[in-house]
Amino acid sequence: MSDKKTSSFLYNWTYLIVLIIGVVIINVIASIIYFRYDATEDKRYSLSDGTVEYLKNENSFKDRISFKIYLEGNLPAELKRYKIAVEDKLKEFKQYAGKRIEYTFVDPMQGTEEDQQYLFETIYNKGKGIVPMELMFTKDGSQSQMMLWPGAELDYGGSTVSYVQLLPGTPQGKFYTLNEQFESQIQNSINNLEYMLISAIRRATQTVKPRLAFLQGHGELSYAQTQRVRTLVSPYYSVEDITLNDSIDALKGVKGLVIARPTEAFSDKDKYIIDQFVMNGGRLMCFIDKLYIPEDSLSKNGYTHTMRHTLELDKMLFDYGIKINDNLAFDVQCAPKAIPTAKQMLIPWFFSIRATSTSHPIARNLDPVLLKYVSQIQFVGNGENVKSPILTTSTNSSLTGLAPLISLIMYKNYGPNPRLSPNPEDESNMTFIAGIVEGRFNSHFKNRIVDDFAKNPLSKFKDKSIKEGKILVVGNGRFIENKYDSMPGKNGGYLYRAKPFNELKMDETMAMMNMQPLVYGNQEFFQNIVDYMMGDNSVLDLRSKQIDVHAIDKDKVKTESGFYKLVNMILPSALIVILAIGILFIRKRKYVKK
Repeated sequence: MSDKKTSSFLYNWTYLIVLIIGVVIINVIASIIYFRYDATEDKRYSLSDGTVEYLKNENSFKDRISFKIYLEGNLPAELKRYKIAVEDKLKEFKQYAGKRIEYTFVDPMQGTEEDQQYLFETIYNKGKGIVPMELMFTKDGSQSQMMLWPGAELDYGGSTVSYVQLLPGTPQGKFYTLNEQFESQIQNSINNLEYMLISAIRRATQTVKPRLAFLQGHGELSYAQTQRVRTLVSPYYSVEDITLNDSIDALKGVKGLVIARPTEAFSDKDKYIIDQFVMNGGRLMCFIDKLYIPEDSLSKNGYTHTMRHTLELDKMLFDYGIKINDNLAFDVQCAPKAIPTAKQMLIPWFFSIRATSTSHPIARNLDPVLLKYVSQIQFVGNGENVKSPILTTSTNSSLTGLAPLISLIMYKNYGPNPRLSPNPEDESNMTFIAGIVEGRFNSHFKNRIVDDFAKNPLSKFKDKSIKEGKILVVGNGRFIENKYDSMPGKNGGYLYRAKPFNELKMDETMAMMNMQPLVYGNQEFFQNIVDYMMGDNSVLDLRSKQIDVHAIDKDKVKTESGFYKLVNMILPSALIVILAIGILFIRKRKYVKK
């Protein structure tokens, strides 16, 4: 063999060996290091800042948390895609949490029938664990049926602490089918994976729950009327009712106080207790109806007078920098009202406002919040505190006078294309209907009480905040109210249960008339309020995350599908042929003797 051939032989084999070693090294590194670049405009595949901060912080959870996900085995393609999405999300979690997060996928159909049945009973946990999904699909021309357990079991500190339902289960005797609706459900679940998994981790690892109190004693919404929103936040906060009873220490240890639609006046003693709660850094959430609207009179007569609620809270809130006016906002962006006796069954009811969100984290990217008979909010004073609007009316809106007369025929005065203001495009027409003040406050009772009381150690009086606090006011008290059923309890008294239809999510009137109901964000709005006020922003960014799902242009698919099918069929083959010809041409030029 000549020196030239030997050199070429060694070169080729060396090149091949180096190439193989390089590929092996790259694969080993890729198996250890997980990396993915998110090129989407809305960053749907990137973790939010709150999630990254939560996972990085070792104080969030110190022990190891283990996910056991029951999505393994012979799955349809749609569910395999979902399984991959779950695994990708957990890989991203591990990037920041490291060894504190582990996960494994389990096939619940492995083992004997006895083993499977035992596992099913364990993870179902009498309805408190994972609810199974019955799936019907067509395979090889015949209809097949399978049972799935689309959820995960979480272990923390060596014991099972909670479950997370990744996809909804099915009622007994019913099935899901692999159709467009099911695919849409899977896509929605993929979009919400980060929120579901982080929420599950929070529930599993939370050792101390901050106290959140609903104030009672002034005609506020009851436990039964707020059961739905309490259920939303109870996994993360210790939710309770509190009556002040003239006790200075009534709010000791409470971090957040909700005053939901009071109807009776507050005494000076009660206001003093609330004021000192704020001075100690408490978080005050006031949902207030300034006007009383007798709906029975409105339905019967077609009009009604409004009456003021004298709550005696106005001056105190004014001193904190926020004010609720005795008027009502009305807006063309509204929900309908049913009038059974009228020719037009549904009328645009301008007083049922579908509020416009601001860029504030509490309201960002929410569905419209329904506020019935909401009053204007104004910021007052020139202090250093941060004052932020949260919800507003639209530009095509206006305000009534003080304590106005309300009439059902109001909508007729504006015609089919209502202009509620002279210039319906002018942003100055937007009225604040929810706002927040953050910072340090001066006591409402500063210079209002005698020195003997103020200087008495037993009064524990503070004339200004010792910690930064937050005060949020919504000019409507009923936006969190749910309808409920009551039934006699075994030991006397009554048991309460929210009615099945969730009026905080959808318009009940339109649903009952078999119309496409309007969707509301009242639940998420309350959740965001509580999380922001209580200082837990780890999931706030997730609920505010906007994922744009672009609908397929069906007309374009019909007209242009043939072209793209042809391109997909011909282009790959053409590229291979061109590449082969190019390589052949290069080899001829290189090796053919001249």
